[in-house]
Amino acid sequence: MNDKVKPQHLERKAVVYVRQSSPYQVAHNAESRRLQYAMRARLEELGWREIEVVDDDLGCTARGVIVRAGFDRMVADVCLGKIGAVATRELSRFARNNREWQQLMEVCRMVDTLLVDVDVVYSPRLSNDRLLLGLKGSFNEYELDLLRQRSLEARYEKARRGELVVSAPVGFLKTEDQRFELHPDQRVQERIRLVFHKFLELGSVRQTLMWFLEEDLQMPVGALDGTVSWKRPRYSTVQHVLTNPIYAGAYVFGRTEHGTRLEGGQPRKRIRRRTREEWISLIPRHHEGYISWEQFEQIQAMISGNHNRFDRPGAAKRGPALLAGVLRCGRCGRKLTVSYTGGGQRYLRSCCVRGYLDVGEPKCISLGGVPVDRALSREVLRVVQPAAIATAIEASQHVDQQRDAAVQALEHDLEAAQYAARRAQKQFDAADPENRLVADELERRWNEALQRVREVESRLNEQRQVRDQTSPAQAMEFADLAEELQRVWNDPQSDARLKKRIVRTLIKEVIVNRDDERREVALVIHWHGGVHTELRVPCRRRGKANCTAPDIIDAVRSLARICTDRVIAGYLNRNDLLTGRGNRFTQERVTSLRTRHEIACHDPALRDHEGWLTLTEAAEFIGVSTRTLRIAAEHGKIPGQHPLPNGPWVFVRADLQTEEARQFVAYAHRPNRRHPAVPNSQQKNLGFSGT
Repeated sequence: MNDKVKPQHLERKAVVYVRQSSPYQVAHNAESRRLQYAMRARLEELGWREIEVVDDDLGCTARGVIVRAGFDRMVADVCLGKIGAVATRELSRFARNNREWQQLMEVCRMVDTLLVDVDVVYSPRLSNDRLLLGLKGSFNEYELDLLRQRSLEARYEKARRGELVVSAPVGFLKTEDQRFELHPDQRVQERIRLVFHKFLELGSVRQTLMWFLEEDLQMPVGALDGTVSWKRPRYSTVQHVLTNPIYAGAYVFGRTEHGTRLEGGQPRKRIRRRTREEWISLIPRHHEGYISWEQFEQIQAMISGNHNRFDRPGAAKRGPALLAGVLRCGRCGRKLTVSYTGGGQRYLRSCCVRGYLDVGEPKCISLGGVPVDRALSREVLRVVQPAAIATAIEASQHVDQQRDAAVQALEHDLEAAQYAARRAQKQFDAADPENRLVADELERRWNEALQRVREVESRLNEQRQVRDQTSPAQAMEFADLAEELQRVWNDPQSDARLKKRIVRTLIKEVIVNRDDERREVALVIHWHGGVHTELRVPCRRRGKANCTAPDIIDAVRSLARICTDRVIAGYLNRNDLLTGRGNRFTQERVTSLRTRHEIACHDPALRDHEGWLTLTEAAEFIGVSTRTLRIAAEHGKIPGQHPLPNGPWVFVRADLQTEEARQFVAYAHRPNRRHPAVPNSQQKNLGFSGT
């Protein structure tokens, strides 16, 4: 018997503590576990008869990052004075961190409990043993850190060479020689590429997800064993594909950092995403990817731009304010906040209140958003109209490509569903018909697979019918698009998010300030490319929120010279113009508008006296065709007014009697020298019999 073992120690029971650090060690290192259980014989040699084995912590690490139930129960029994000795094969099995090791050693010293390993019996009450135990505890912790550091250094060095492949994300396979290769399933490849294609089209992770949900398309999900399953996509699924550099053919390692923090007195693991500068390894063009590295950088910039921050406009939302996130205060430099009032977000107002909300500063400027949006819309249309036809043809082709992508995805889904149905049929045919428990289940699976095939076929036929009924876009179909662009832009049914994306594609930001002396809003437009434009918009006075637009009033003033109020209302409605309250025009509303703005009503006698003429009347007056006169008026050769795009022309008789007008008429009546329409004796005729 050891001289440190006293009778008071033997009166209490002894404990054998058994622990292995990981489930892998529990499954494969059986010999180590048997040696630890053999410490029971060591305690019996020392004189103990009541021995308890604590093996609750098999598969738990002793680094102190997780709670060990067996160790905590053993320490509690030691505190109660129930244990005379605690034994383990090596002292490092108790703890690999000084916090738990010092706790155990101090408790054993207070209640006079011995610590036993395979070689030595330690008494914490002896100063020499306590010193040795402290050194061994520190060495155990240092040894673990040293092993971890060596392992990580080797791991990081291999990762810096791009040779460490832990696992492959969905869409890739891990080869035996530690490389990434594309998944051989074309359906998986097509679905991954479709995610990138739709994001570049829609510009938002959320909108990409919504498109997949609307089309009822599934996304592949990988498992640890390399198998692929198909599930309804979630936001995290789409975001992971769009933000993982592996899909751009780049090798990356060390994007996250693991740590530990205390929550409620207990340690909890924490995962922090590192910035790109902190990544351990990043090797572009390392393997074949689904997109290029340049496209990946563009996608990351778009995702980052969707975050609403000081220097970014944020993602385009459904609100009608075109300049939300683009307006910046010219006084303090903060972004303006948009607020809506009225039913259906009818009225909007832009305010600079961030200083007031953040630090209690006085409110800066506030202005009505509708006039500013209208002024900016006119500038955007002025820039866009020259390329409207080419853009419309490209957009139409893009829609066809989008429809083709949905059809192709459904075709691949149909192939997969048919394969699953054939596989279920083979399983049913191979089963014993007399074993109804198995046959019924296989029959049910076969029926479900056939039902899935019918559902996919139905959706595929619908998509094909829509595609076949749509003819390819032709340039002639968009001949009048430049004139119709403004009407489409101002249509309330137009997608506000699409218009915002167009605005943000052209405009970087708009610096806005309020000139109270001149009662104007000063706008400085910073276009992408370095061009700047300055605009001034009159401030809308109080009570003028529902006033009819000035261009409509000018059109009514011009048309009242040749048309009645009822005809004017028809022309205004034909051009999709509305009153200040958003109503369609009627005869009574046109009369009210004229009265309010002191516009004289239509008088045929006054019209004849002043000489106001329509296009047909003016053409008859000077003796030319209406088409000739209209072309001349459009080119400015004959003065004329055209207040509405889909409305009549207005001419004055005095403008048709000038010397310039006479010269134009003479030029129009000149003989055609190039192709004279006179008889020619040399011309041959086809003779037909009269019988």
